[in-house]
Amino acid sequence: MNTFEKKMLDILRQGKEEFGILATKAEFEAEGTRTDELLRLLEIANKADVGLALKVGGCEAIRDMLEAKQFGVRFVIAPMVETPYALSKYIAAKDKVFSPEEQEDCSFLFNLETITAYENLEAMLAIASAKPGCDGVVFGRVDFSGSIGAGRNGIESEQITASVETASRACLESGLEFVVGGAVSIDALANLQRFKAIHLTRFETRKVVFSGEALDSPNLAQALRQAVHFELLWLLNKREYYGLMHHEDETRIEMLESRWKVLDAE
Repeated sequence: MNTFEKKMLDILRQGKEEFGILATKAEFEAEGTRTDELLRLLEIANKADVGLALKVGGCEAIRDMLEAKQFGVRFVIAPMVETPYALSKYIAAKDKVFSPEEQEDCSFLFNLETITAYENLEAMLAIASAKPGCDGVVFGRVDFSGSIGAGRNGIESEQITASVETASRACLESGLEFVVGGAVSIDALANLQRFKAIHLTRFETRKVVFSGEALDSPNLAQALRQAVHFELLWLLNKREYYGLMHHEDETRIEMLESRWKVLDAE
């Protein structure tokens, strides 16, 4: 492990002991995590004895689910599931990849992150809570806010907060996990407490997943700062890794062209 990764490991170890960190996160969807990056993150998570949450590329992303199974991911999340039909496709896909026994070691959730999904919430939760179903919902506040035209400035608004509370209450009544993500920072703490008063299983920053009980910690501000530190270290680690690869390729390109003058001949 390099210096960046060792610091990331220390943050996760401390976070697990003191701040309620349960997992780190990767995305095949918007973030476009590559397999080699996922393996580096997985090693750090395993050494810290925390889980890995993986957002797959879509409701039927079979190949992504196969990798999640191979790597022992703890949480699988499907993005942009907006209709009961899409949710049924996700459930069928996870049942195709994971046996009932294997599903006991992993939680399967879907993102509620658009107004369309919100309007279909009752029907979707009926499917999620029935057999074979899935385990819960992740409310993505950034995309949800964007879907109603509120933008990032509206994330902590009463309109968005009330929608999250409605989803929280519905998940509680359906016996499903409820997770909140999207712009989780110091500014979100008051609203996170409101969600927890109803039902909040976990909350998450871009790269770190916390237990809902972490909101009871007197050091929560420090915990969120450490989550940001973890993400920055991850980005720096990626930049250095791909920078080295780029440098090696540039050196090879220069050597080949100086010998063969292939590009000059074009």
